[in-house]
Amino acid sequence: MILRVIRPFKKEDKPFVIQLWKDCDLVVPWNNPDCDIERKLKIHPELFLVASLPDQIIATVMAGYDGHRGWINYLAVHPQHRRSGIGRQMINEAESRLRRKDCPKVNLQVRSTNREVIQFYKSIGFKIDDVVSLGKRLEFDK
Repeated sequence: MILRVIRPFKKEDKPFVIQLWKDCDLVVPWNNPDCDIERKLKIHPELFLVASLPDQIIATVMAGYDGHRGWINYLAVHPQHRRSGIGRQMINEAESRLRRKDCPKVNLQVRSTNREVIQFYKSIGFKIDDVVSLGKRLEFDK
């Protein structure tokens, strides 16, 4: 068995991470992944994690904490490595790091049409909150 390593993102990972996000259909026209990475590196970069094999980035998770709630973004697992437990490991590592920052709760958003991912999150203890998610763009990526 080849050892997977979960570690903080490094600058040289950027093209591989962006390609992974594209392979996982996480890139949308209104979010430039390069800009998202650069923004994350300014705030808690130690919460931006990748899982790697010796020659490939196979998973990512981007966590954040604002002093009130933690957030999970960009959980991605390469299609060839799904159902291997790496998604759960990435979430566990992100949660562990958030706990060390005294984070009391973690939130995430999933598109309502993504039933498979919603089931994954439910299977690892997440529950659907009775809230409406609202958003407002303050900056438009190019």
